[in-house]
Amino acid sequence: MDVRVTSRDVGSRTVVEVDGEIDVSSADALRDQLSELLERDRTDLVIDLRAVRFMDSTGLGVLVGTLKKVRLAGGQLQLVIDSERLLKVFRITALLQVFTVHDTIEAALSA
Repeated sequence: MDVRVTSRDVGSRTVVEVDGEIDVSSADALRDQLSELLERDRTDLVIDLRAVRFMDSTGLGVLVGTLKKVRLAGGQLQLVIDSERLLKVFRITALLQVFTVHDTIEAALSA
């Protein structure tokens, strides 16, 4: 299964919607889309992972790398996760302490 990545601007923020599985074979699609946004100075990102069914360490690495770049640029990156299974991955890897996570797009955009 591949991953589908789309984005839309909501004021000064960009919502990135991710659908599918993020693993070693599909992570480049996500990395490329996020890099393109950063090149266009879109550094206030809300990444919607509600439609992600699986994520391995490669996907986590893409998100961590993007977070570092966003912070260096003075921006902000927030995640939207409503799946306990995906939250468990972030909890086990201690990444819930690193990322700001919301359960809805609305909550992320109002933060």
